[in-house]
Amino acid sequence: MSRIGKLPVVIPAGVTITVDSGDVVVKGPKGELTQFITPAVEVKVEDGQVTVHPKDESKTARAQHGLMRALINNMVIGVTKGYEKRLEVNGVGFRVSSSNNELEMALGFSHPVKYKAPEGITVTNEKMTIIVSGINKQQVGQVAAEIRALKKPEPYKGKGIKYADEQILRKAGKTGK
Repeated sequence: MSRIGKLPVVIPAGVTITVDSGDVVVKGPKGELTQFITPAVEVKVEDGQVTVHPKDESKTARAQHGLMRALINNMVIGVTKGYEKRLEVNGVGFRVSSSNNELEMALGFSHPVKYKAPEGITVTNEKMTIIVSGINKQQVGQVAAEIRALKKPEPYKGKGIKYADEQILRKAGKTGK
């Protein structure tokens, strides 16, 4: 049995969780999220806690047990606190500006690069730092990965877009004679 799946998810004040027809709906102060429940697990809401139990001891039920608990916990955290990823832009001549949830970046190409954030995600910038925030952890991570993919950091000078907590492995350049 999954060690993570065994743990109950505590429902904080101001959050309501409903389970109906194969979906879990979590409503909180920041918004509402819905997650499909796999048929291999059973989700119960009782005594201010959400518990997830596998329906049988099959391999898929055991695999989905911890996953569903983690997804529900991420939804509860998302509707109460929200999620945020920070990206840093490094490079001479690189610029970032944001307006109306759209980024406009000068990344060394012959044209400016524009990125429009999907609905439910907020994209802002503070000087050379891009802040991606929202209530859906998966969507925040995906948007941050898409922005980073526009100009990945290179290993010689470290130019590009990197996560704020990412360490870039640097290589030695050419050696002269």
